Amino acid sequence: CCDRREGMRSMNCYTWLSLLPTLVQLWPCLPSMQNHNTHKMNQPFATLQRVKRGWVWSQFFVLEEQILTEPLSVGQSDSDKLDGTFKYILTGDGAGSIFTIDEYTGTIHVTQKLDREEKPFYTLRAQAINRNTQLPVEPESEFIIKVQDINDQEPKFLDGPYEATVPEMSPEGTSVIQVTATDGDDPAYGNSARLLYSILQGQPYFSVEPKTGVIRISSQMDRETKEQYFVIIQAKDMVGQMGGFSGTATVTINLSDINDNKPIFQQKFYYMNISEAAPAGSTIGKIMAEDSDIGENAAMNYVIEGEESLVFDIITNNETQEGIVILKERVDFESKRRYSVRVKAINRQMDDHFMKEGPFEDTTIIKISVEDADEPPVFTSQNYVMEIAEEATNGSFVGAITARDPDNANSPIRYSIVHSTYLKRLFSINAHNGTIIITKLLDRETAAWHNITVTATEMRNPEQVSEVTVYVQVLDVNDHAPEFPKHYEIYVCENARSGQLIQTISAVDKDDSVEGHHFYFTLAREATNNSNFTMLHLLDNTAGILTAKNGFSRQEQFAFFLPVLIVDNGTPSLTSTNTLTVSVCDCDTEASAQSCRFRAFMFSMGLSIEALVAVLACILIILVFFLAMLVLRQRRKQSLFPDKPEEFRENIVRYDDEGGGEEDTEAFDISALRTRTVMRERKSRRNITTEIQSLYRQSLQVGPDSAVFREFILEKLKEANADPTAPPYDSLQTYAFEGTGSLAGSLSSLGSSMSDGLDFKQLACMYDPNQSARD
Repeated sequence: CCDRREGMRSMNCYTWLSLLPTLVQLWPCLPSMQNHNTHKMNQPFATLQRVKRGWVWSQFFVLEEQILTEPLSVGQSDSDKLDGTFKYILTGDGAGSIFTIDEYTGTIHVTQKLDREEKPFYTLRAQAINRNTQLPVEPESEFIIKVQDINDQEPKFLDGPYEATVPEMSPEGTSVIQVTATDGDDPAYGNSARLLYSILQGQPYFSVEPKTGVIRISSQMDRETKEQYFVIIQAKDMVGQMGGFSGTATVTINLSDINDNKPIFQQKFYYMNISEAAPAGSTIGKIMAEDSDIGENAAMNYVIEGEESLVFDIITNNETQEGIVILKERVDFESKRRYSVRVKAINRQMDDHFMKEGPFEDTTIIKISVEDADEPPVFTSQNYVMEIAEEATNGSFVGAITARDPDNANSPIRYSIVHSTYLKRLFSINAHNGTIIITKLLDRETAAWHNITVTATEMRNPEQVSEVTVYVQVLDVNDHAPEFPKHYEIYVCENARSGQLIQTISAVDKDDSVEGHHFYFTLAREATNNSNFTMLHLLDNTAGILTAKNGFSRQEQFAFFLPVLIVDNGTPSLTSTNTLTVSVCDCDTEASAQSCRFRAFMFSMGLSIEALVAVLACILIILVFFLAMLVLRQRRKQSLFPDKPEEFRENIVRYDDEGGGEEDTEAFDISALRTRTVMRERKSRRNITTEIQSLYRQSLQVGPDSAVFREFILEKLKEANADPTAPPYDSLQTYAFEGTGSLAGSLSSLGSSMSDGLDFKQLACMYDPNQSARD
């Protein structure tokens, strides 16, 4: 027993030896393991007729990690008959390998080293049988052998390594994280699994609770000084006593940032420059306040204090936390050359715990110098509004504009009108003093406003140009007389009664009246003696036309003309005379005047009913004639191109006939054929020229006729058939008709009046001048 491994150094071997007699005495005291009911035994047991004292087994204890040189007895049967009659058999966990039993004495031995962490106990079953009959003499008994623990396992941090985050400047006692170690020894036996935690590295900022493993802050820490800490925690078993095992774990503790630092400018003064020519929105420069915090705690806003905030502005770059200084309004070197801008940087996020330490802000001053630049001219006003009456004559003064050079050079200014050629025709500007005059009469009714763009250019530097808009309003003058807004179509029935309202009239005026238009209507002097109609002036700028008698007759007078005088309220007032046409209508009992409307339309066109009927008749005749021409042309095409074409011979005839001019394509002019006095005798081919000449002269005197043409063709056909000197059948026949209408006449010398007939010698001379010499 004293020969144990190093893991058993805390165990007293004499204590174990003193416990063995006690365990042996306890084996018979376990009633659950006895069985005195012999009548319940199986039949084989009863045949033995043995008084059973029973098997009494107890829970055995085997110390783990024992190095055995020989089998170690752990118990035996309590049977008092050891004469070799019985045979003991052991079954269960490890039977035959780890545990053996003496079949004669029933003594149980352990043969191998046991490990509690691998298997904490073994369940075995023992039984005694008769050697001769191989029958059990006792029921099978079950017992447990428990492996007794020794301190052979060291503590382990299974969840490590650990990492935690805690806000900086946290107070003492703040919990950071809890670490837990695990010991593989039996926690129910001894102190082998009782752990004690301690801190090996991390003082004086951190501490650990010995029993729970909770790490706490023991001193305030500043992230800006150190951002990360490494803490080593030890867990030791045997309640920290000497000889126990231990294990360690590393805990990484990060400090998170809090807003405990204010922004600070590294410079008390910043210097920048800006040109006076720079437009609004230009960037002047950048400044930056440093904040030791990070993230949102370092975010800040920049603010400009004082009157300079009207001229300058500053915005924050959210990525770099820089302050960008921007020009808000243009600066003028001649007015102010230096600016002192006070800028404040303020944290966006505030921590109430540190407000007592003072405001989290800082202030700096930016010195901005304005640089001189050549600037364009500046007008005294952003725009100009001028007025002129439309009755003003050419050269009348409209107004004046003024611009100046803002630079110290004070360059002279030249003015001009741009953009519109039309406006240049109406207005002119003095290039030196900016006075505007009109060059053409203005009409308010055409355009009541004129927008003129005027430029001012420095004479010393033409590139410096400024523009301004001049609005010219044309004031109204009463120069348009009132008139009817539309053409009135007035009708009166023949059966109208006296005093009947037949029309309400109004007037319009192109002029613009400040007080509103007021018109007065009256009949002209030449119409006052007309007893047919009267006029009633109404108060709403209208007047009514009334009948002055009972009944009208269209037979006597179809229409009446009423001259109406209209007067406006302008200064001076203008009048105009407008004539109304009143048509007399044949109305039914319901006063329907539709027939009168048609007559009035014809009257306005200057046509009577008879004339209209004549026009319609002419149109109808022309239409019928046109249709007849189309029918005749269609029939002629059908006759020229029959459905069944005639059979033609394939003879190619070459002929050189001249055309008859422009009218030759219309038809054959057979004027010569219409004269019955023409003698058509059969002649020889030698005298055909004289016949052609005579027929041509007669063709100029008569027109075409289809019957004569057919008769002429038939006669020529007979002559050709009867003439023995005529060309062969189906040959080309020549007719002496070249067409009419050519001013040049015939160009053939053969038909000339100077020749009596066809002379081949003469023809040869025409084509060969040397022929006469040879003859």
